[in-house]
Amino acid sequence: MKIKSILVSQPPPSESSPYLEMAKKEKIKIDFRPFIHVEGLDNKELRTQKIDLSQFTGIIFTSKNAIDHYFRLAEEMRFSVPDSMRYICQSEAIANYLQKHIVYRKRKISFGEKTFADLAPLFKKFPSEKYLLPSSDVLSPDIPVILDKANVEWTRAIMYRTVCSDLTDITIQDYDMLVFFSPQGIKSLHQNFKDFKQGDTKIAVFGPTTQSAAEETGLMVNVMAPTKETPSMTMAIEKYIRNMNK
Repeated sequence: MKIKSILVSQPPPSESSPYLEMAKKEKIKIDFRPFIHVEGLDNKELRTQKIDLSQFTGIIFTSKNAIDHYFRLAEEMRFSVPDSMRYICQSEAIANYLQKHIVYRKRKISFGEKTFADLAPLFKKFPSEKYLLPSSDVLSPDIPVILDKANVEWTRAIMYRTVCSDLTDITIQDYDMLVFFSPQGIKSLHQNFKDFKQGDTKIAVFGPTTQSAAEETGLMVNVMAPTKETPSMTMAIEKYIRNMNK
């Protein structure tokens, strides 16, 4: 079966997206729709976790969402984040995003290469801080393990949650391929389309946790990224389409 239409479970990209180039090159239709979205907790919900923002001297940020919701809740709780706060960010892009909320050059900011494990040397360098980890309701199991191993004092604060979007206006059978980037996306598929049967529909997934989530619900994964050969999702899809559409 030739691939003629693809639904990507993400917001529409910018004009320079490789997806749009691929659509033109391979003469296929690609639609974009987020299967999940983020909702912030309010300060009452944060207080039930017994979190006092003034008790922390360092913050660990793993995403831009975490930054936005931390500063939103700080404002709601009338907590003025001190200039002395230490910021440990998972990547340079996340660290740069802090500029949306603080005067960057006057603050104590450090960042890792890419993964959370890359932060281990920074915890070694600044072991005496009391760290707050703002997070969503879903947390990678690696994170607590790495923090405990680093012997630092840390507390998790759930500040936002990932929820399934309403997709009932979509005719899911119209698409030859569905593309997923998280286990929550897979959950949203089944929540919105309870009678979904894969049939000839091809499933593309990014990352091993998404693959596991898909297979656990009985889906057959046809396209997997990243791999050495195809490090990006668009490369993996393009390779698959060329093989299928011969």
